Amino acid sequence: MQPLSLSLDAECTFKTSRSGGAGGQHVNKVSTKVQLEFNVIQSAILTDAEKELIQQKLGSRITKDGILQIVAQAERTQLGNKDAAIDLFYQLINKALMPPKPRKATRPTKSSVQRRLTAKKRDSDIKALRRNPGEQ
Repeated sequence: MQPLSLSLDAECTFKTSRSGGAGGQHVNKVSTKVQLEFNVIQSAILTDAEKELIQQKLGSRITKDGILQIVAQAERTQLGNKDAAIDLFYQLINKALMPPKPRKATRPTKSSVQRRLTAKKRDSDIKALRRNPGEQ
């Protein structure tokens, strides 16, 4: 998966701005917040199937124009936030492209079926006691 990650770096663009929150004078004059943008639709590296899969799984993070946006502002430095944004980007991409684990069909155990049936019978008996004798 490493060759894919190296080539995706070229298609990412970064924007910086001032971070919000506490921090005193320093936060008001330094642009440490980093926004990573990756155009999923126009990517030359991803296949059409991969693009569609990413759009399905990461739809809430993708704009109408097909741009995946990731914002990082937890670190105190721009470089730290850029590294955090890149790490999150690759985690999201790798998780979206990972095939789902196939489901193994299982059967309930005999004891669990027996427990369920006895509980149903007990509930049925309790409800039968609530009924009027004339109803039925």
